[in-house]
Amino acid sequence: MELLILPLFVIGIILMSSLRVVKEFERGVVYTLGKYTGSCTPGLNIIIPVLQKMTIVDIRIRAEDIPPQDVISKDNVSVKVNAVVYYKIVEPAHAINRVEDFMIATSQLAQTTLRSVLGKHELDEMLASRDKLNADIQQILDAQTEGWGVKVTTVEIKHVDIDPSMVRAIAKQAEAERERRAKIINAEGELQAAEKLDQAATILAQRPETMQLRYLGTLGEFTNAKGSTIVLPMPMDLLKGALGK
Repeated sequence: MELLILPLFVIGIILMSSLRVVKEFERGVVYTLGKYTGSCTPGLNIIIPVLQKMTIVDIRIRAEDIPPQDVISKDNVSVKVNAVVYYKIVEPAHAINRVEDFMIATSQLAQTTLRSVLGKHELDEMLASRDKLNADIQQILDAQTEGWGVKVTTVEIKHVDIDPSMVRAIAKQAEAERERRAKIINAEGELQAAEKLDQAATILAQRPETMQLRYLGTLGEFTNAKGSTIVLPMPMDLLKGALGK
């Protein structure tokens, strides 16, 4: 009896060590004698002790924080930019077999890509067009990490920190830009008013009766005005008539 207990105990240990439970958000990468032989799905899986080994990979979306990066914009403004990258593993075997550490590799690639992409844009674009820059960085990262079995889903630029001296310069530039736009709007308004006056003068010159109506309207404005002295303008056609007589 004692002789049977020991073999059964050994067999039980072997069976227990051959069982592997893979969670729903995990995948198992199996190696047989060091060679990749397949992946395990969620649930209870059996591997051969000693001959096989399983590496568990988490396939949930990961958030990788990119530390502040020194970036020189296209218009030679030095800024510090940090961001966050969201990615997940879509091919567990590639993530383990094709890159030593996919987390470090993705983080380093995100840092260099962030500096490269933002360096091609001016500061105004960094501040006003973040959605477009996020999409550009995400597409570049996703294309480069595809061979690693990594899918970059989202990139979000968090902060663009500017040197205080540059903040003052930007404020002056913005003020000058507002003044320029105000002058342009004022000039456009005067141009439109001049065009309307020219059109009105053309119409009044073609129809004298319209001029008379305008004259009567002006008289009404004078009579309603306060004051003891009223100066009435004399139409030129009446003066011509009086001189002709």
